[in-house]
Amino acid sequence: MLQDLELGDVVRLRKAHPCGGLEWRVVRLGADIGLECLTCGHRIMLDRRALKNRLKQIVRKGSENDPENG
Repeated sequence: MLQDLELGDVVRLRKAHPCGGLEWRVVRLGADIGLECLTCGHRIMLDRRALKNRLKQIVRKGSENDPENG
């Protein structure tokens, strides 16, 4: 499932962020994956193993033409 991740994808993790947000945008790909909470804008970095364990589903695929994907 992690092989399918691209920049701008929106993912849902198993537990909610303390702000109540459930969805995160992928902002960095590499050895670590950068995620940004869509509710509060907080950014976190997870290694691939941690993300694989926490990932529930890919909500929607990002698009290069999407203006939200700064």
